Amino acid sequence: MSHPHPELSLPPALQTGALRIVALGGLGEIGRNMAVLEYDGRLLVIDCGVLFPEDNQPGVDLILPDFDYIKDRLDDIEAIILTHGHEDHIGAVPYLLRLRRDIPLVGSQLTLAFISAKLKEHRIAPVTRVVKEDETVAFGPFSCEFVAVNHSIPDALAVAVTTGAGTVLHTGDFKMDQLPLDGRVTDLRAFARLGEKGVDLFMVDSTNAEVPGFVTPEVEIGPVLDSVFGASDKRIIVASFSSHVHRVQQVLNAAHNHGRRVALVGRSMVRNMGIAAELGYLKVPDGVLIDLKKVDSLRDDEVVLMCTGSQGEPMAALSRMANGDHKVSVGHGDTVILASSLIPGNENAVFRIINGLTRLGARVVHGGNAKVHVSGHASAGELIYCYNILRPKNVMPVHGEVRHLVANGALAVKTGVPADRVILAEDGVVVDLVDGKASVVGAVPCGYVYVDGSSVGELTDAELKDRQILGEEGFISLFAVVDSATGKVIAGPHILARGFAEDDAVFEDVRPQVVQALEDSIAGGATDVHQLQQVMRRVVGRWVSNRLRRRPMIVPVVVEA
Repeated sequence: MSHPHPELSLPPALQTGALRIVALGGLGEIGRNMAVLEYDGRLLVIDCGVLFPEDNQPGVDLILPDFDYIKDRLDDIEAIILTHGHEDHIGAVPYLLRLRRDIPLVGSQLTLAFISAKLKEHRIAPVTRVVKEDETVAFGPFSCEFVAVNHSIPDALAVAVTTGAGTVLHTGDFKMDQLPLDGRVTDLRAFARLGEKGVDLFMVDSTNAEVPGFVTPEVEIGPVLDSVFGASDKRIIVASFSSHVHRVQQVLNAAHNHGRRVALVGRSMVRNMGIAAELGYLKVPDGVLIDLKKVDSLRDDEVVLMCTGSQGEPMAALSRMANGDHKVSVGHGDTVILASSLIPGNENAVFRIINGLTRLGARVVHGGNAKVHVSGHASAGELIYCYNILRPKNVMPVHGEVRHLVANGALAVKTGVPADRVILAEDGVVVDLVDGKASVVGAVPCGYVYVDGSSVGELTDAELKDRQILGEEGFISLFAVVDSATGKVIAGPHILARGFAEDDAVFEDVRPQVVQALEDSIAGGATDVHQLQQVMRRVVGRWVSNRLRRRPMIVPVVVEA
């Protein structure tokens, strides 16, 4: 298996007749999926998603793919193909279109409806091209055949991209649910046909590669929800992704069966379900949906609230309910259902929400104690099935953390794919398909781009580290005035500390040491204010480390008089 290495250099110029693939996100992480294909001087982008921040990234709203690799070649982009409408596949599109607004967006009807609504908020009118399964469309030198795949959102598509270098099949996110709610199964006949023609590179979803067997069918969730609804005599609150049309459909059906009304909570939930209902993907039973403002006029046993926040996102509706910071209050005897799987990295945030809701007296039903969600990603058995149908010449696992990619690669080898034809790449690693063989040829810079309020890409890793220090270690400011003529400290040092349990009086012990260090430095010839500030920083930093066992941010100021 080919492994990426930090010492990889920039790739050479692309050979004539070769195809280059560069993942700018989604390899080594769950999120910000984006792949760039290059052939004959032209580019094709597959997906453009966001990654949601973790606890160690304070203040960050979203994390984008690094567009630096393509920002000087925007005019070479033929299209952006969007495999489905989840945020980790479409969420970064507005930020790429800010760089060039007329890049065509290609996807299914629902996917383009979701991204168009999002772009409207960014005041961007996109150029779109709706495609369906079994349709083949050329974008420059890229011939793209679209294949129906089943996922946790309707209208998902895989795409087979054919160029002079061969055929690449990118699954997007998929599973092989044989009893989907909408009757739209993953088209294994199309996979088999593509396999017969020859798939030179299979880029395949890895999220559940470590999970044995096959994913539970979505239809098995309905009876579980129905049972939970039947056992609840107060309000029911269901949290899910704002784009999970299938789960919302099951909640609507269960509510209808038990004489309850459903109110959607959260702007994205209301927007997406409105689109899904308008386009016919969501079937709303008569009289079931009501406006949130009318909830108070109903008895508790007549109410279902469908909201966002199943991953513990701090600003989402459920988190605010758990913190008592939402117009919807959770009370004793209410039932809260977390109807989504736990994304790696979100465990602590979700458990905090569960504890908060439980403290308020709610009964919390989640994947750990009831079958209220099934994954949207193919398990190991399904992946092996696909490898045996396709018999790809090369395999490049995508969409997953490193452990998922490695597990997926191992499955490919088990089915007979040669180990040297399995490419385990991470973000930024450059893979070339030449004469039917895929190989790593280099790497390009591919860091995190942080969205922080209205700023995009301005927050650096160093500044993020400063935020972590401020949050974990505290802050100390120092101020002193020195007489440039006599070399004496004539005022201060004044020490102000924040984030310390100790009283400011504890710093009295270090003041004489700071004065002595400053005067010794001046006597030794140090006259530069910056040098004197560093002296203060070192003295106080060493003292705080030894005495208080902390490493705070220290901001020293020296003024000459």
